[in-house]
Amino acid sequence: MGKVFYDVLYMPNTRTATRALRKSERKKYANLNKKRNLKAVIKDVKKSLGGEKDVLQTKLSLAYKKIDKAAKTNLIKKNKASRIKSRLAKKIK
Repeated sequence: MGKVFYDVLYMPNTRTATRALRKSERKKYANLNKKRNLKAVIKDVKKSLGGEKDVLQTKLSLAYKKIDKAAKTNLIKKNKASRIKSRLAKKIK
């Protein structure tokens, strides 16, 4: 594993705190990537609104799957997930 540059303003005092800092940094970047992917899928659905109905339906089902997974893993809250899904469905009609 390469060097990790920390975005914190303090140095951990113990070895376990150092490990915890490394772990939280890894989780932070993983969560950022997941959020970016989620936003990209939602944008993809919005861009294809004027297109074919069956392509739009497959993209919408993929977006629903990603949104549900994000809510299940606490990346976003469940009410936000349902709000996003509702708004996407409303735009399709």
